[in-house]
Amino acid sequence: MSSLQFPEGLSEIQSRYDAILCDVWGVIHNGRSAFHDACDALAEFRRLGKPVVLITNAPVRAAQVEDLFPGLGVRPDCFNATASSGDATRLVLEKRAPGPAYRMGTDSSRERDDTLFAGLDLKFSEPEEAEFIVAMGLRDQLNDMPEDYRDELKALASRKLDMVCANPDIQVRVGHQLIWCAGALAQIYEEEGGVVIYPGKPHAAIYDLAYRHLERILGVVPDKSRILAIGDGPATDMKGAMSQGLDSLYVGTGLNQSQANFEDDTRALFERYGVTASYALPGLCW
Repeated sequence: MSSLQFPEGLSEIQSRYDAILCDVWGVIHNGRSAFHDACDALAEFRRLGKPVVLITNAPVRAAQVEDLFPGLGVRPDCFNATASSGDATRLVLEKRAPGPAYRMGTDSSRERDDTLFAGLDLKFSEPEEAEFIVAMGLRDQLNDMPEDYRDELKALASRKLDMVCANPDIQVRVGHQLIWCAGALAQIYEEEGGVVIYPGKPHAAIYDLAYRHLERILGVVPDKSRILAIGDGPATDMKGAMSQGLDSLYVGTGLNQSQANFEDDTRALFERYGVTASYALPGLCW
């Protein structure tokens, strides 16, 4: 990877790449509505005959991620397939079934999240009987804070239970509000000595799923030098791209929105997280 560049848009660099792995939340929508310039850019890339695989830390299956798109205004022509942390988590859970597992995160999204476990011979229990933990998120995403869970997590860590973290994100932006995710619980669990398994970004399992999609679409996985990873998360998207040896494009429409000088703010952000990227844009556009 070369030093950080600030192109005018995706069209300026698209000829260097045969495929894109693109984050979802914070890049193509904010949980309330689509970023139409971003959707247009990905659609233009696809019109050149090159695939876009969405790669998201959502703790649900890909079908549930895509089911939300029409209501948000995300068009079907801007992507070919979706690799979700939920699907990568499911592969981990298949090997650990029947458990039982202690499930953390049972708020109003439980019915949607239940699709992750459909068809698995996985049983759930209270912590005392559990063999491992499945962290989906906070029980009350709007009002709880991760620190509210420290005593519970400390007790679980003392029992040497592995935690499977279905969403490694620490926070996501929903409209103008930042919402805590399962990754915040996992961070505390590790601080208390617990072991965490992360199927999502920045770890390898979800990228393996994305490469399988590319192979199905193209018949071959392009050389990694010809794959561009796009995302808004330094600790997930940029770190994941670095670990995979992929060029990356950071966009500032998600977790860390620049309020002053985008170039300087982005460099400072990367220094704080200890990451880098190939390119950066205030928002994805063609």
